[in-house]
Amino acid sequence: MHPDTWPRRIARGLLGAFLAFAGAAHLTFAREDFRAQVPPWLPLDIDLVVVASGVVEIALGLALLFLGRWRVPVGWIVALFFFAVFPGNIAQFVEARDAFGLDSDLARGIRLLFQPLLVVWALWSTGAWADWRARRRARAGDATPAASPDSHTSE
Repeated sequence: MHPDTWPRRIARGLLGAFLAFAGAAHLTFAREDFRAQVPPWLPLDIDLVVVASGVVEIALGLALLFLGRWRVPVGWIVALFFFAVFPGNIAQFVEARDAFGLDSDLARGIRLLFQPLLVVWALWSTGAWADWRARRRARAGDATPAASPDSHTSE
């Protein structure tokens, strides 16, 4: 596992706090705004989606804050969550739905650009990406055939 540096711990803590806050907002004061991000083609009750995603965000935020030992798998799960909710952000943009002060195509478009940054933040702050790369390098090293005692020529 990749070393857990203080910049990563701070970034992970900020992301965890952000997710926990956003999850609480789903359940309370920003519920209507979050409804605007649920695509109308999704075959589920809008309130169910908002509440469920809020609960998931709280759980993921708390996991980032308190499950340091599990930070790598949590990082992958958080990144997948950000990927999973991206269609809602796209729907908000395409359907020109105002929410969270995003009341123009430009503002909604800029918001879309931040979603990949959230994925990167999750993977970097948890060391998930570095861990994956290290494992990949190790596997590549294991796949290299070892030199056999007969492979050299003697003169």
